[in-house]
Amino acid sequence: MSPVRGLLGVAVLVGVGVLFSAHRRRIPWRTVGTALALQVVFAFLVLRWGPGRAALDAVAGGVEKLIGYADEGTTFLFGPLTQVGPSLGSVFAFGVLPVIIFLGAIIQLLFYLRVVQHVAWALGGALGWLLRVSRLESFFASVVIFLGQSEAPLMIAPYLRRLTRSQLFAVITGGFAAAAGSTLLGYAQLGAPLPYLLAATAMNAPASLLMAKLLLPETEPVRETSGDDDVRTVRDTESANAIDALGRGAMAGGRIAVVVGALLIAFIAVLALVNGIVGGIASLFGAQGVTVQGILGWLLAPLAWLLGVPWSEAGQAGSWIGQKTFLNEFVAYSDFGPQVASLDPLTVAVVTIALAGFANLGSIAIMIGVLGSLCPERRGEVAQLAPRALLAGAMANLANAAVAAVVLSL
Repeated sequence: MSPVRGLLGVAVLVGVGVLFSAHRRRIPWRTVGTALALQVVFAFLVLRWGPGRAALDAVAGGVEKLIGYADEGTTFLFGPLTQVGPSLGSVFAFGVLPVIIFLGAIIQLLFYLRVVQHVAWALGGALGWLLRVSRLESFFASVVIFLGQSEAPLMIAPYLRRLTRSQLFAVITGGFAAAAGSTLLGYAQLGAPLPYLLAATAMNAPASLLMAKLLLPETEPVRETSGDDDVRTVRDTESANAIDALGRGAMAGGRIAVVVGALLIAFIAVLALVNGIVGGIASLFGAQGVTVQGILGWLLAPLAWLLGVPWSEAGQAGSWIGQKTFLNEFVAYSDFGPQVASLDPLTVAVVTIALAGFANLGSIAIMIGVLGSLCPERRGEVAQLAPRALLAGAMANLANAAVAAVVLSL
């Protein structure tokens, strides 16, 4: 593929952002340009540069070992049931969900030890300095990588009341664009290549801030960060000790696993129901084999092609992007994973990265619920901003995919 097509895809996404921007004349083009440059640099370092690719492979290998440790706990509990075969259902039940529980425990322990706070503060500080955004915005864009859209807002809960409208929008967008550590390993268990998932994680922070500042630029005075805003001092006050933190993390991971499993059962069943209805109606007019996935693929094939997918596979890629947006990313990855081996390598890279985020319709309710509970007086504002932020988060994921396609095509 010529890198020109991927560049065109990036240009189209930026153009859409400008078109839907609330304040076009206030767009901080330096921030937008620097964020885009960071995406390119991150993509080049981990996808094209030899030492960077080797480092990424090493990290991926370490993560694979982490998954292996999770398997030890699963095998202890379920025994031979974990060896029932390679069916998608068994992989999800005995591979994906236990990994979410295990990593939830590890992340909670690191949060208790304040490792997460210090790492995210350092990353956020560098990102904020480069992009000229507030430290709280850049910190959230970094910490959401570890904690996810439901838990990360707790880190900035004391400051939600005084965030400007643009800052609040950046927080919501960051939650939609992110792919948290625990669910990231779940995607890998479904067949998505781990190196591309890790690359998407590295690119998500600048991408989310790029789209947030494009769609809703800052128009209000921003309060400078003071010593009172140092989130490195935030402690896990609910855990009595490290063992308790592990237990609480496992319980939180278990709740996430149950929710993910329940949503998948419901969404896939409803999708089958809708496919039956759509197929039945289509058959009355002589059309056979019409499905929602096929319709989404047909509608979004041009978008997938712009991102760098070969036209012969653009329909499939468009279908997965549609499933991720209208259902959720687990549904999309569960359909995509088994077909990875038969796809063009560039399609695999683009789709893996494009799907790596929480930007789906169901996440709107999650963000309204979480932020609304932490700051009830701004619940209505969150609900008002959420649909636009969903667009920004989805565009951030798509921009990552287009940038990766450009870099891989060089």
